[in-house]
Parts: sequence; structure tokens; C-alpha cells
Amino acid sequence: MLIDSHCHLSSEEIYENLPQIMDRAKEAGIDYMLNAGGKFDDLATQLRISDMYAQVFTATGVHPHDAKDYSKVVCADVLKNTHYNSVVAIGECGLDYFYDFSPKDEQIKIFKEMIKASQESGLPLIVHSREAESDTAELLTEAYKKKPFAGVLHCYSSKWELAQAVLDIGFYVSASGMITFNKSEELRENFKKIPNERLLVETDSPYLAPKPLRGKINEPSFMVHTAVCLGQIKGLDLKQISDITVKNFFNLFEKAQKIKEDY
Repeated sequence: MLIDSHCHLSSEEIYENLPQIMDRAKEAGIDYMLNAGGKFDDLATQLRISDMYAQVFTATGVHPHDAKDYSKVVCADVLKNTHYNSVVAIGECGLDYFYDFSPKDEQIKIFKEMIKASQESGLPLIVHSREAESDTAELLTEAYKKKPFAGVLHCYSSKWELAQAVLDIGFYVSASGMITFNKSEELRENFKKIPNERLLVETDSPYLAPKPLRGKINEPSFMVHTAVCLGQIKGLDLKQISDITVKNFFNLFEKAQKIKEDY
């Protein structure tokens, strides 16, 4: 069993071929998936997918790229979306200063509201951070001091300092196909230092297809390559890394565990 802890099944590239993609995921041993949110406007599609496929959990959030379109969103708006049974997490959300598709102040504002919603709901936070390590670490750390909350740094590709900061507050760290890239030696070294009990694995599909499938539209079935690579980094075989990351997933996403038990 493997779990894709972060994918975007609602994206056009995936959704238009969803039945075939889900079949391939099953054949590859991907038993569960977490369909991450990027826009509140996509939530209806996300919920429809979870209704169609019981193995797909949902997260509701606003990607930092789209923060400018949700500038009036407050914690209460996020909490309304968490009442749906399949919604097990808040995100993705965070900061992205690489593209700056939304002004930094608007990214920070909505990120703070997402953090509050995680604190209030008890649902884990899924954090995106690119070229914004210092602000990400500061916002998470300061909020955690006021009221603890759980979460994951998804698609981790930053300097070690950010990983250390989120590990210090009990967060998990997720590996994407980027760990397989030729130029990701530093990233692989960083993953050696992350405790096994804090590891997750993901595709971030349709983006970041792993070697040897780079350039293709990524999908959950491709995650096996990333899991094998993560196992090699940690000195573990595929079954061992699968067992570890599946256990970690359900430890973090407790509502998903309850849904699984009710199947």
C-alpha cells in the first residue's frame, strides 16, 4: 500500500482522464490519495471526486498564487468548508515569493487565516513554501506558540533551516518527485536527516513527474518511483518506506483514518 499525500485530481490535466488515471493508480498500489485544494472555487469538483472514489480524501485551501482572488476570506469561511465529511485537511496554503502571482501582503494575510482555521478545526495544515522560507518559518512558529496545530510541509525543496523549523513544531515533511532529479543532491541529503516518523511522500500531480518520467503529466501511479528513491535515501526497501509513510499519513490526518475505518 502507498498513499499519495498530495495531488491535484481536480486539475484539468487529471480530471479529463480521471477514470483511467484512477485505474492506473490502483494497479500501482496507490490505495489512497489526498486531493489538495488550490481554490475554494474547486471545492465542488473535489467533493464530487471523493463521492466517486472513496479512497480520495479532500483538503480545502487557497494556493498563494491565488491569494489575490480571495483577499476577503477569513477563518470562518475556511471553517465552513471543513464540515464536509471528506475534507480532512486545510490547504494547500502558504507563501510563494518565486512567482509573486499575488502580492506578499495578501499571501501572508490569507495564510494567517488558514493557520487560524487549522487551530480552530483541529485539521492539519498543508503548507506550500517557495523562496519564502524565513516568513513561512516565522508565521508557523509564532502561531504554534499561541495555539499548537499539526501539519505538513508539502513538496519540500528548501534549505535545511525550514525543514528544521517545521520539525521543531511537530510537522511532517513530504517528498515529491524532485528528490529523483539529477540536481537534487542537497535535497536528498536533507531527507537523510528527517526522522522516519515525520516522512510523507506525494506526487503533487500533475506537476513534477519523477525520473524516469520527467516531462510527462504527473499522476498518482508515478509515485512509486519517488517512494523507491526515498527508500534508497533512507536505506529502506519499498515495503518499509510504504509502511512508514502510510502510518505517518494516518497519524497526521486523523479524520482520514476515521473515514477509512468506516468504509
